[in-house]
Amino acid sequence: MRLPVEEARRRFAAARVARLATVAAGGEPHLVPVTFAVLGERIVFAVDHKPKSTTHLRRLDNIRARPKVCLLADAYDEDWSRLWWARADGAARVLDTDETAVDALAARYSAYVERRPHGPIVSIEVSRWSGWAAS
Repeated sequence: MRLPVEEARRRFAAARVARLATVAAGGEPHLVPVTFAVLGERIVFAVDHKPKSTTHLRRLDNIRARPKVCLLADAYDEDWSRLWWARADGAARVLDTDETAVDALAARYSAYVERRPHGPIVSIEVSRWSGWAAS
């Protein structure tokens, strides 16, 4: 069943990880998992210290070229009556820094308390929350 907007937003905000979908300048889709925080109608995530092959990340280039993004959080269970997903669509921008965002991320993830991210912050203004739940 379709989730009411506030329930979709609540489930999304409570999730520990989401998948970020971007589109490259040439039209290729790109999907990566992200840790995030919800600040009102804004979702933020950081480029952090987790190992990466490069700090020149495709997701950042994609956002700069095409700022429309989608994030999806979900729960899977062998009991299919417990399945749900919640989605946030919006416009993203890459910021050099945003201490409010970093504080919100540190409040959710202990790894960010121990080592605060110093990389770029992505801020997404959500234009639409949607979702579905089996029951």
